[in-house]
Order: sequence, then C-alpha cells, then structure tokens
Amino acid sequence: MRRVLLLAHRVPVAGSFTLNDLAGGGGRMDEIARAVSTMFTLSNGLRTDAEMTILFVASPPPKARRIEIAGGRLRYLNPDERSTAALLKNALVRSIPEEEDVESSPGIRVGPAEPEEAIRRFAGHPGAFWLTERGEPYRSSPLIDGGYAAILSDPTDPSEAEATLLSDLSLPRISLGPRSLRTSQCLDVLNQEADLREAVRPATPDG
Repeated sequence: MRRVLLLAHRVPVAGSFTLNDLAGGGGRMDEIARAVSTMFTLSNGLRTDAEMTILFVASPPPKARRIEIAGGRLRYLNPDERSTAALLKNALVRSIPEEEDVESSPGIRVGPAEPEEAIRRFAGHPGAFWLTERGEPYRSSPLIDGGYAAILSDPTDPSEAEATLLSDLSLPRISLGPRSLRTSQCLDVLNQEADLREAVRPATPDG
C-alpha cells in the first residue's frame, strides 16, 4: 500500500474559497488538488493501492479537518485540478456542520481532526517516514520497497510544532534531492520509484 499524509496549512478549513482563485484565496488548493491527482491517476485508470490523508490545519476556526481518500473506492476523480479541487471543497463544506466523519463522495471521507493525534496515528504505519530535503537519499532507502508511508507538506514548510513532533517521533527522514520540489512532483517521484522497484521484485511462489 502507498500512503501519504499531506499537511495543508493555508486552505480555508470551511471550504470558503472560490474555484476561480485556488492559488490565492484557496490557500494553494491548486497544489493540493494536483497532489491528489498525481497520487491516484494513471493514464487510463486509478491507483487502487493508494491512500491519502490531507490534514487541513489553517486557522482561525473551525477546527482542523481531515480528508481521507481511498483509491480502491474512489470515484469521480479527473486529472484536472479544478474538478479535483471541487471534490475537496465539497468535502470540507459538507463536514462543517458535522461532528463525525461523513463520506462526501465514494472513496472520500471527511471529518474533524486533532492535528497531533492525526500525525501520531499516521506515524504508526510500518516504515513511515518524513519527506524533507534534509534526509537520506531515497534511492538507497528500503522504506519505499513494497509501497511507502510518507509525510510531507504543502508549499509551506511544516510548522515549528509539526517539525518538533515529527522529530520527537524519531521518524526517518528521506530526501528526493537538494532542491525543494512541488508537492505533486514529490509524489510523482515517489510513485515512479515504487513502480520501478515493484517491476523488478521477484515473483512469489503463487505467481
């Protein structure tokens, strides 16, 4: 399984932005939407072995929200960022009056979140790592074998509190190179590396 926890710091948590201004008033929802598209879409289908959690932590209130996307159940996702942003916006709007998780569309669940608890829970996945420029080279890391569990940030660096928590959790740090890549580019590189390793993995006795 390929898993990602994406920390989104500027998107209005209530979904109070227009699809005509995703980069500005949308708090870089354009890049969040591209990351979702990159994580799940293939040329002629979707990755069913992928899961993505987006933690929306912008302030002021309402409280943080968590969107969970499951590739095996996902429907209505298209490659363009506007329609993807519309799916995410709808999820955020649907979640505001609710105190429990709701399924806003097939494969997309949304609900309130406690950021520290959400990060700690994701860090419990086997082989979880923090994707950062200041880490070990990804091509020599065994943590991408057989899938991965990566924590990364939107175009804004993790907050001081988030960075401290990730450090305290003693998560391995993996780097894709010395330059800062866009979030969606990071997922492209991770998926390609996982695809390449999967292609050369020895077949099991069952075939």
